[in-house]
Amino acid sequence: MTTVPDALAAPARGALSFTHRFLPATDPAAAPLLLLHGTGGDENDLIPLGRMLSPGAALLSPRGKISEGGMPRFFRRLAEGVFDEEDVVRRAHELADFIGEARAAYGLAAPVAVGFSNGANIAAAMLMLRPDVLSGAALLRAMVPLANPPAGTLPGTPVLMLSGAADPIVPANNAARLVAQLEQRGARVEHRTLPGGHGLTPTDMTAMRDWLTRTGAAAA
Repeated sequence: MTTVPDALAAPARGALSFTHRFLPATDPAAAPLLLLHGTGGDENDLIPLGRMLSPGAALLSPRGKISEGGMPRFFRRLAEGVFDEEDVVRRAHELADFIGEARAAYGLAAPVAVGFSNGANIAAAMLMLRPDVLSGAALLRAMVPLANPPAGTLPGTPVLMLSGAADPIVPANNAARLVAQLEQRGARVEHRTLPGGHGLTPTDMTAMRDWLTRTGAAAA
């Protein structure tokens, strides 16, 4: 695994297919984290979150290629909560290919995705379309990205899903459908509904850190 500092790794960003930040690991035993921002975020947004969750882990944080009114996203939507599913499929494969490029460039193991909102949705799509790409995923305020995803297998892949009890964007039944889709493919899903809305809270942080520790992904 590379030990090049982030400042020196930055020029290599243009050589791969997504604008991104990469922070090398200081604890080689920690699983790499793939940080996937929400609408309007970028490659910098979730770096502090990744450092708090697993301080010694390698962090790979790409910027979504879609622009919605100047706000980066990972795939197009037709309206709030209504996704362009053809674009979801295309962009999920595109992001999965980038992860392969980054793993080769930086010497990484399969990462654990940590995605918020739009980032969680593209991570969920990758789990179902490219199940070999991620070693696990923490899906924060996720909803169903594909109404009828193709058959696939996620044998025992650990997935944490954290929903907000008062989330105005993600209906409870939609989150439950996503859990069912993942479980039907063999994923080991832990779904928790926490107090709060669409934004993250300290409770989310505690739940994610605990889950990463239990799955063996977090740095000591």
